[in-house]
Amino acid sequence: MLRSMYAGISGMKGFQTKLDVIGNNIANVNTAGFKKGRVTFQDMMSQMSSGAQGATDTRGGVNPAQIGLGSQMGSIDNIHTQGFRQTTNNPLDFSLEGDGMFVVASDLERTGATDFDPENIISNIDLDESNVSYTRAGNFYLDTNGNIVNSDGLYLMGYAEDGDGGINTNNNSVLKIPETAQSFSVQTNGTVNYIDADGNTQVAGQVALANFSNPAGLQKAGSNLYLNTENAGYTGLSEPETDGVASIVSGSLEMSNVDLASEFTEMITAQRGFQANTRIITTSDEILQELVNLKR
Repeated sequence: MLRSMYAGISGMKGFQTKLDVIGNNIANVNTAGFKKGRVTFQDMMSQMSSGAQGATDTRGGVNPAQIGLGSQMGSIDNIHTQGFRQTTNNPLDFSLEGDGMFVVASDLERTGATDFDPENIISNIDLDESNVSYTRAGNFYLDTNGNIVNSDGLYLMGYAEDGDGGINTNNNSVLKIPETAQSFSVQTNGTVNYIDADGNTQVAGQVALANFSNPAGLQKAGSNLYLNTENAGYTGLSEPETDGVASIVSGSLEMSNVDLASEFTEMITAQRGFQANTRIITTSDEILQELVNLKR
């Protein structure tokens, strides 16, 4: 059989994968915190017809003659560029300006008794033993106990207040707004303040952000969540606006970084590439048909 036919099949498979990724990008064009995917291709091993020859005293060198055997998928990358910011005026909608991710967790494990727990705050969390995920989607809510959670009920993690109005960065805690609070606000450095029943400003804690040297190495887990991997380069938790970590903008959401114009252009390219590979198969089939007809 002709090698061109198998090369055309490999090209069709690659462009099918590309269309799958483009379709997922377009489907999530309005998903908060979504990061688009991108497919890259590689050529496959080439068949050697004749090898290279070096130059001699009487003749120049000869380049190798190789016949390519098609293409293969090289990678599916997640592009973690900044999405545009949409203003919502909801104080529990957080967007990140810069690098970093929110930390959400469930099945919380505690390292021991809490030192400061005036409002039954879940603190001293052992993130290594808890079910931890990461997200850029900042649409959070308050549960019945006043804890800040996401739409799936996962707790937003941060640092606890130290009892003197400061922040204890050694105490991982669930952020909670007391039921007696009249109002609350979140500063750009992640500090959560609230007005108590007496009209005084109190500190509830501080939002903690996870930073990764290679966010493209994170594994998508669905529900706008990412899981840490060995290639993500997790560097630990940090306070917002420190160590190059993002600042938090309350009352807004970071939307998807999908550009519809770019996606439609890529879709046209993938469609034409798929059609061109089908033409290769059709042409190869016509040649084989002519060979079979030689028997007549």
